[in-house]
Amino acid sequence: MGDTRRSDPVRTALLASLALLGFAANSLLCRAALRDGTIDAWSFTAVRLASGALVLGLLARTWRDGSSASALALVAYAGLFSLAYLLIPAGVGALVLFSAVQATMIGGSIRAGRRPRWIEWCGMALALGGLAYLTLPGAGAPDARGLGLMACAGIAWGVYSLRGRSSQRPLLATSGNFARGALLVLPFAFFSPFEIGARGLALACASGALASGLGYSLWYAALPGMSATRAALVQLCVPLLTAVAAVVLLREQPNERLFWSGVAILGGIALALFWPQRRSE
Repeated sequence: MGDTRRSDPVRTALLASLALLGFAANSLLCRAALRDGTIDAWSFTAVRLASGALVLGLLARTWRDGSSASALALVAYAGLFSLAYLLIPAGVGALVLFSAVQATMIGGSIRAGRRPRWIEWCGMALALGGLAYLTLPGAGAPDARGLGLMACAGIAWGVYSLRGRSSQRPLLATSGNFARGALLVLPFAFFSPFEIGARGLALACASGALASGLGYSLWYAALPGMSATRAALVQLCVPLLTAVAAVVLLREQPNERLFWSGVAILGGIALALFWPQRRSE
């Protein structure tokens, strides 16, 4: 038993690392497919959810769990995510997405009756200031419509995450939600301008089956070995991973505005989440 315990941290770190790479890959794959025009946004979303549902269903051996409300939030996230990446770079998108997710999660905590500490308010103010700086008009500012779409995608994912916190069987619930979501998104894909090529189809399948399906499965497997605080902390690595990979793989050009806004946003979130609650103890 002692050997198993010693191996648990290594296993958790490996699973979490692979899952985070999957989260970052979602932004890279989506941006690469849509930037080149090899697939339209809603077709990408439909293929992503369908391929993700296939992998998750095979792993969970069922598509019966989940709920329509959660599936609707999932479709809102995935669809807005794809539409945003028609307009903004991968690094910017990941930064805004995870900022909105964390803000929504904190807001859900407040709504549930938990009063934030003063340091949490300071952290949120710093993060919002960084986001405001990123969206200010001027040279180097990303497309405002893309930022708005990605912020809404983050809110939808935050709502989806809040709904899933009470799930006793998260993998089974996610499998069912992806299956329902794949059906819900079909009308959007059917009535949108249809454009799909072999490269776009391959990237969408990779995003759904590997980055989403396997990525989420690895994340759920890693969660029992982490505290909620540690889980939130490691997710803050995703925008950084995405930004670096986007420079190397997609030839995106970082700028000073993105750097400083990223420092403020991630620093503010980290401050709000991880400042010791009782320094005197």
